[in-house]
Amino acid sequence: MSRSISTNNGSPKKNGRAKDKQIDTKAYSNTVLREKRSEKLIPSTGKPSFTDAYMQKSCENFTQLEKPQHLLVILDLNGTLVFRPNNGRQKTLVIPRPYSFTFLQECTTRYTVAIWSSARPVNVKSICDKVICPSVQKKIVAIWARDKFDLSKKDYDLRVICYKRLSKLWDDKIISRSHPEYLSGGRWDQTNTVLIDDSIEKAITEPYNLIRIPEFLGDLLEAGNILSRVSEFLHHVSMYSNVSAYLRKHPFILS
Repeated sequence: MSRSISTNNGSPKKNGRAKDKQIDTKAYSNTVLREKRSEKLIPSTGKPSFTDAYMQKSCENFTQLEKPQHLLVILDLNGTLVFRPNNGRQKTLVIPRPYSFTFLQECTTRYTVAIWSSARPVNVKSICDKVICPSVQKKIVAIWARDKFDLSKKDYDLRVICYKRLSKLWDDKIISRSHPEYLSGGRWDQTNTVLIDDSIEKAITEPYNLIRIPEFLGDLLEAGNILSRVSEFLHHVSMYSNVSAYLRKHPFILS
Protein backbone atom coordinates (compact mmCIF):
# COMPACT_ATOMS: atom_id res chain seq x y z
CA MET A 1 0.00 0.00 0.00
CA SER A 2 1.29 3.45 -0.88
CA ARG A 3 2.32 5.69 1.97
CA SER A 4 0.71 9.11 2.18
CA ILE A 5 2.76 12.12 3.20
CA SER A 6 1.32 15.47 4.20
CA THR A 7 3.26 18.70 3.96
CA ASN A 8 3.86 18.64 7.71
CA ASN A 9 5.24 15.07 7.57
CA GLY A 10 2.12 13.68 9.20
CA SER A 11 -0.93 11.89 7.88
CA PRO A 12 -3.52 14.05 6.12
CA LYS A 13 -6.18 15.04 8.61
CA LYS A 14 -9.80 14.44 7.90
CA ASN A 15 -11.50 17.67 6.99
CA GLY A 16 -15.23 18.15 7.13
CA ARG A 17 -15.18 20.00 3.83
CA ALA A 18 -13.55 17.11 1.97
CA LYS A 19 -16.05 14.35 1.28
CA ASP A 20 -16.11 11.19 -0.82
CA LYS A 21 -17.85 13.03 -3.63
CA GLN A 22 -17.09 15.94 -5.90
CA ILE A 23 -17.04 19.33 -4.18
CA ASP A 24 -20.24 21.27 -4.85
CA THR A 25 -19.18 24.18 -7.02
CA LYS A 26 -22.63 25.53 -7.89
CA ALA A 27 -22.04 28.43 -5.54
CA TYR A 28 -19.28 29.59 -7.87
CA SER A 29 -21.21 29.22 -11.12
CA ASN A 30 -22.21 32.88 -11.26
CA THR A 31 -18.69 34.11 -10.51
CA VAL A 32 -16.47 32.25 -12.97
CA LEU A 33 -12.98 33.64 -12.58
CA ARG A 34 -10.57 34.16 -15.45
CA GLU A 35 -7.50 35.71 -13.86
CA LYS A 36 -4.24 35.42 -15.75
CA ARG A 37 -1.34 34.65 -13.45
CA SER A 38 1.48 37.18 -13.58
CA GLU A 39 4.79 36.40 -15.25
CA LYS A 40 7.36 34.59 -13.12
CA LEU A 41 11.06 35.28 -12.70
CA ILE A 42 13.94 32.89 -13.39
CA PRO A 43 15.42 31.82 -10.01
CA SER A 44 18.85 33.03 -8.94
CA THR A 45 20.32 29.58 -9.68
CA GLY A 46 19.46 30.05 -13.35
CA LYS A 47 17.53 28.00 -15.86
CA PRO A 48 18.32 24.26 -15.79
CA SER A 49 18.39 21.91 -18.76
CA PHE A 50 17.99 18.23 -19.52
CA THR A 51 21.01 15.94 -19.43
CA ASP A 52 22.56 14.18 -22.42
CA ALA A 53 21.68 10.85 -20.81
CA TYR A 54 18.04 11.87 -20.55
CA MET A 55 17.85 12.92 -24.18
CA GLN A 56 19.62 9.76 -25.33
CA LYS A 57 17.12 7.58 -23.45
CA SER A 58 14.25 9.59 -24.94
CA CYS A 59 15.52 8.82 -28.43
CA GLU A 60 15.59 5.06 -27.92
CA ASN A 61 13.08 2.78 -29.58
CA PHE A 62 10.01 1.80 -27.59
CA THR A 63 7.83 -1.27 -27.80
CA GLN A 64 4.16 -1.92 -27.18
CA LEU A 65 3.58 -4.07 -24.11
CA GLU A 66 1.20 -6.99 -23.69
CA LYS A 67 -0.15 -5.45 -20.50
CA PRO A 68 0.10 -1.91 -19.08
CA GLN A 69 3.12 -1.01 -16.99
CA HIS A 70 2.65 0.68 -13.63
CA LEU A 71 3.21 4.45 -13.85
CA LEU A 72 4.32 7.12 -11.40
CA VAL A 73 1.98 10.06 -12.05
CA ILE A 74 3.00 13.49 -10.73
CA LEU A 75 0.15 16.00 -10.50
CA ASP A 76 0.28 19.78 -10.29
CA LEU A 77 -2.41 21.63 -8.33
CA ASN A 78 -3.15 25.25 -9.29
CA GLY A 79 -3.94 25.58 -12.98
CA THR A 80 -4.08 21.81 -13.42
CA LEU A 81 -6.47 20.28 -10.88
CA VAL A 82 -7.81 23.47 -9.29
CA PHE A 83 -8.02 27.24 -9.62
CA ARG A 84 -7.09 29.45 -6.68
CA PRO A 85 -7.56 33.23 -7.12
CA ASN A 86 -4.62 35.52 -6.41
CA ASN A 87 -6.59 38.43 -5.00
CA GLY A 88 -6.73 38.78 -1.22
CA ARG A 89 -10.51 38.67 -0.79
CA GLN A 90 -10.83 35.26 -2.46
CA LYS A 91 -7.55 33.55 -1.51
CA THR A 92 -9.39 30.87 0.45
CA LEU A 93 -11.53 30.01 -2.57
CA VAL A 94 -10.52 26.83 -4.39
CA ILE A 95 -12.39 25.72 -7.52
CA PRO A 96 -11.85 22.09 -8.60
CA ARG A 97 -11.52 21.43 -12.31
CA PRO A 98 -14.46 19.53 -13.84
CA TYR A 99 -14.00 15.73 -13.49
CA SER A 100 -11.11 16.22 -11.02
CA PHE A 101 -12.55 13.99 -8.30
CA THR A 102 -13.17 11.05 -10.64
CA PHE A 103 -9.77 11.63 -12.24
CA LEU A 104 -8.01 11.42 -8.87
CA GLN A 105 -9.92 8.27 -7.97
CA GLU A 106 -8.93 6.63 -11.26
CA CYS A 107 -5.28 7.66 -10.99
CA THR A 108 -4.82 6.50 -7.39
CA THR A 109 -6.46 3.17 -8.26
CA ARG A 110 -4.38 2.47 -11.37
CA TYR A 111 -1.05 4.20 -10.68
CA THR A 112 1.28 5.49 -7.99
CA VAL A 113 0.43 9.17 -7.54
CA ALA A 114 2.32 12.12 -6.07
CA ILE A 115 1.38 15.80 -5.94
CA TRP A 116 3.99 18.52 -6.43
CA SER A 117 2.97 22.16 -6.21
CA SER A 118 4.99 25.38 -6.08
CA ALA A 119 2.61 26.77 -3.45
CA ARG A 120 3.72 27.03 0.17
CA PRO A 121 3.22 23.94 2.35
CA VAL A 122 0.37 25.44 4.38
CA ASN A 123 -1.49 26.37 1.19
CA VAL A 124 -0.90 22.99 -0.43
CA LYS A 125 -2.32 21.24 2.62
CA SER A 126 -5.32 23.58 2.64
CA ILE A 127 -6.03 22.96 -1.05
CA CYS A 128 -5.69 19.19 -0.72
CA ASP A 129 -7.97 19.08 2.31
CA LYS A 130 -10.62 21.03 0.40
CA VAL A 131 -10.64 19.08 -2.85
CA ILE A 132 -9.17 15.63 -2.13
CA CYS A 133 -11.15 13.44 0.23
CA PRO A 134 -9.26 11.58 3.00
CA SER A 135 -9.72 8.16 1.39
CA VAL A 136 -7.98 9.36 -1.78
CA GLN A 137 -5.28 11.32 0.10
CA LYS A 138 -4.26 8.11 1.86
CA LYS A 139 -3.42 6.57 -1.51
CA ILE A 140 -1.12 9.43 -2.55
CA VAL A 141 2.51 8.51 -1.94
CA ALA A 142 3.79 12.09 -1.50
CA ILE A 143 2.41 15.61 -1.32
CA TRP A 144 5.22 18.06 -2.02
CA ALA A 145 5.15 21.84 -1.83
CA ARG A 146 7.43 24.83 -2.39
CA ASP A 147 9.94 23.66 0.21
CA LYS A 148 10.91 20.76 -2.08
CA PHE A 149 12.37 22.93 -4.86
CA ASP A 150 15.70 23.73 -3.13
CA LEU A 151 15.10 27.47 -3.53
CA SER A 152 17.21 30.11 -1.84
CA LYS A 153 15.48 32.08 0.91
CA LYS A 154 15.17 35.05 -1.43
CA ASP A 155 13.74 32.99 -4.29
CA TYR A 156 11.35 31.20 -1.93
CA ASP A 157 9.66 34.53 -1.20
CA LEU A 158 9.68 35.71 -4.82
CA ARG A 159 7.42 34.67 -7.69
CA VAL A 160 10.00 32.52 -9.47
CA ILE A 161 9.62 29.59 -11.84
CA CYS A 162 9.81 26.34 -9.87
CA TYR A 163 11.41 23.71 -12.09
CA LYS A 164 10.17 20.21 -11.35
CA ARG A 165 13.24 18.01 -11.59
CA LEU A 166 11.74 14.54 -11.70
CA SER A 167 15.08 13.04 -10.70
CA LYS A 168 14.51 14.54 -7.24
CA LEU A 169 11.37 12.42 -6.89
CA TRP A 170 13.08 9.33 -8.29
CA ASP A 171 15.89 9.71 -5.72
CA ASP A 172 13.54 10.16 -2.77
CA LYS A 173 13.64 7.04 -0.58
CA ILE A 174 9.93 6.90 0.19
CA ILE A 175 8.86 7.50 -3.40
CA SER A 176 11.48 5.09 -4.72
CA ARG A 177 10.21 2.34 -2.44
CA SER A 178 6.66 2.87 -3.69
CA HIS A 179 7.56 1.12 -6.95
CA PRO A 180 5.51 -2.12 -6.95
CA GLU A 181 8.60 -4.12 -7.97
CA TYR A 182 11.09 -2.29 -5.74
CA LEU A 183 12.26 -5.44 -3.93
CA SER A 184 13.14 -7.08 -7.25
CA GLY A 185 14.98 -4.03 -8.59
CA GLY A 186 12.15 -1.96 -10.06
CA ARG A 187 12.77 1.80 -9.97
CA TRP A 188 11.00 4.94 -11.13
CA ASP A 189 12.66 6.72 -14.04
CA GLN A 190 11.86 8.42 -17.33
CA THR A 191 10.50 5.19 -18.81
CA ASN A 192 7.59 4.98 -16.35
CA THR A 193 6.88 8.50 -15.05
CA VAL A 194 4.40 11.15 -16.22
CA LEU A 195 4.15 14.76 -15.06
CA ILE A 196 0.76 16.41 -15.61
CA ASP A 197 1.06 20.19 -15.57
CA ASP A 198 -0.15 23.31 -17.38
CA SER A 199 3.40 24.67 -17.77
CA ILE A 200 6.09 23.59 -20.23
CA GLU A 201 8.74 25.58 -18.35
CA LYS A 202 8.40 23.56 -15.16
CA ALA A 203 9.22 20.36 -17.05
CA ILE A 204 12.34 21.67 -18.78
CA THR A 205 14.67 19.04 -17.27
CA GLU A 206 12.48 16.11 -18.39
CA PRO A 207 10.41 17.61 -21.22
CA TYR A 208 9.25 14.31 -22.73
CA ASN A 209 7.68 13.09 -19.51
CA LEU A 210 5.18 15.94 -19.56
CA ILE A 211 1.51 15.76 -20.42
CA ARG A 212 0.75 19.43 -20.79
CA ILE A 213 -2.86 20.53 -20.42
CA PRO A 214 -4.46 23.99 -20.75
CA GLU A 215 -4.36 26.17 -17.66
CA PHE A 216 -7.59 25.97 -15.66
CA LEU A 217 -8.88 29.45 -14.81
CA GLY A 218 -11.98 28.55 -12.83
CA ASP A 219 -14.45 28.05 -15.67
CA LEU A 220 -16.92 25.44 -14.43
CA LEU A 221 -18.26 25.12 -17.98
CA GLU A 222 -14.81 24.36 -19.41
CA ALA A 223 -15.15 22.52 -22.71
CA GLY A 224 -13.20 19.50 -23.87
CA ASN A 225 -13.54 17.00 -21.00
CA ILE A 226 -9.83 17.60 -20.46
CA LEU A 227 -9.14 15.41 -17.42
CA SER A 228 -11.28 12.61 -18.83
CA ARG A 229 -9.17 12.64 -22.00
CA VAL A 230 -5.96 12.74 -19.96
CA SER A 231 -7.15 9.66 -18.07
CA GLU A 232 -7.67 7.80 -21.34
CA PHE A 233 -4.29 8.96 -22.65
CA LEU A 234 -2.50 7.80 -19.48
CA HIS A 235 -3.82 4.29 -20.02
CA HIS A 236 -2.65 4.43 -23.63
CA VAL A 237 0.84 5.60 -22.60
CA SER A 238 1.11 2.84 -20.00
CA MET A 239 1.02 0.30 -22.84
CA TYR A 240 4.51 1.34 -24.02
CA SER A 241 7.92 0.44 -22.64
CA ASN A 242 9.46 3.94 -22.52
CA VAL A 243 7.22 6.87 -21.59
CA SER A 244 9.72 9.58 -22.56
CA ALA A 245 10.45 8.02 -25.95
CA TYR A 246 6.76 7.57 -26.67
CA LEU A 247 5.77 11.11 -25.62
CA ARG A 248 8.63 12.58 -27.64
CA LYS A 249 7.00 11.20 -30.78
CA HIS A 250 3.38 11.27 -29.63
CA PRO A 251 2.72 14.20 -27.26
CA PHE A 252 -0.70 14.75 -25.75
CA ILE A 253 -2.67 17.05 -28.05
CA LEU A 254 -6.21 18.32 -27.59
CA SER A 255 -7.77 18.43 -31.05
